[in-house]
Amino acid sequence: MRLNELKPSTRFRKRNKRIGRGQGSGHGHTACRGAKGQKSRSGGGVSPGFEGGQMPLKRRLPKRGFVNIFKKKYAVVNIRDLNRFGEGTVVDDIALTKCGLIKSVYDGIKILGEGEIDRSLTLKVHKLSKTAWKKIEAAGGKIEVV
Repeated sequence: MRLNELKPSTRFRKRNKRIGRGQGSGHGHTACRGAKGQKSRSGGGVSPGFEGGQMPLKRRLPKRGFVNIFKKKYAVVNIRDLNRFGEGTVVDDIALTKCGLIKSVYDGIKILGEGEIDRSLTLKVHKLSKTAWKKIEAAGGKIEVV
């Protein structure tokens, strides 16, 4: 006997409640739904958050702030993290994802100027801060804005 061949004993297996199968079953007539009303109808029931006609909480609370639906989300990388790449390496979205610096590209990759860089790299990114731009060029690197 193996683990995948084990089955529960028949006395411990609960049978499904077969509703709407006649009076003799004990679950016929109204099929365990009670009598009349919205919940007894097919497709009936109230939506989540419905409070019996009282103004629901989500409508009682005031709206606050503004959500910009056009906002862009950038994958941010600091310049100090680029020191893990070898001299003259082309650093792009694939290289950054492969080494685990970013999880996803989102709307682009932005390099920030925190830390120092001591090697020349070729960067293919979407945005850079001014300090990052200066530090990369000072280290002898090249920048391609995609």
